[in-house]
Amino acid sequence: MTKTDEKIQPFNIVIVGQTNRLQYEALLFAASLHATNPDFPGRFFVAEPQPGSLWQDDPRITNAHVLDLLAEFGAEILPFENRYFGQKYPHGNKIEALAALPTGEPFVFFDTDTLITGDLTEVPFDFDRPSASNKVEGTWPKPELYGPGYTAIWKSLYDRFGLDFESSLDLGQPDEYWRRYLYFNAGFFYYKCPKLFGDRFADYAVDIKTDPPEELACQSLNPWLDQIALPLVIHSFGGGRDALPDGYLDGDYSCHYRTMPLLYARESDKVVDLLEDIAAPNRVKKVLKQYEPIKRFVFQGKGEKARALFDRDHLPRREQQIRQQLKKNGLWLR
Repeated sequence: MTKTDEKIQPFNIVIVGQTNRLQYEALLFAASLHATNPDFPGRFFVAEPQPGSLWQDDPRITNAHVLDLLAEFGAEILPFENRYFGQKYPHGNKIEALAALPTGEPFVFFDTDTLITGDLTEVPFDFDRPSASNKVEGTWPKPELYGPGYTAIWKSLYDRFGLDFESSLDLGQPDEYWRRYLYFNAGFFYYKCPKLFGDRFADYAVDIKTDPPEELACQSLNPWLDQIALPLVIHSFGGGRDALPDGYLDGDYSCHYRTMPLLYARESDKVVDLLEDIAAPNRVKKVLKQYEPIKRFVFQGKGEKARALFDRDHLPRREQQIRQQLKKNGLWLR
């Protein structure tokens, strides 16, 4: 994959940063972006929820050294208010943060537990056709034996928002198999305007949460609400599963690692080498060592032990199997 001769459309990047785990993951994201995209032409925002009635404690980044390093790596702290979610559903931060971004400027949202591994200006985004991560398992819905199936559940949501259900289907997949239905991991998504996308994302998510269709009566919405609403939003703006070619994000240009144990268990040597390179400078290391999973896996050898358990060319099919093996060997930390 090489950069085309076409002029690159500038875009902004946003992740969510707050106290505890996410502030250290934000630092790793920022360091990886700085290392692989030193001349990134857009703005890089770390969206930070502000104290309010929807938070029991102050959610802002508390570590001054983290803030200093984020600034050094080009991040701008972007405060935002929670109107709908907050403490009870922190996944909602990725929805509400969009309201604070510059209106009318293309954006790419990444989950904070991501490393940037390549030049993002080479990724062929079509910001008029939104998409999101296809690195997903069939986590929702979970149809009951005598209840509505996949078709009935998903169709009820498309009908709720006046969307065409049939055009969202992958007809190459069997009926009542989860991959037939538009479903994404919300680890990244993008569009030409954060206000348009964010307003609709919030409207759909709040509507589903407060008044779910009866077909969802036996379905859990927590923590899946963002991933339930996301395909509906993407479809409503003319996007879909094939809007971005495979191999770029969640491929050669980014890695959504989820946890340190999973990173070492299943990701490539390229990803591990990048992680250890960006964590090595003393000013970075002394901050990252304050977070136990990074301390133990990157600096104290647990990562090497986790890596030795798996053949990355023949990994278990399901993430749960990897987690179980790590737990069995005392190598699971979150």
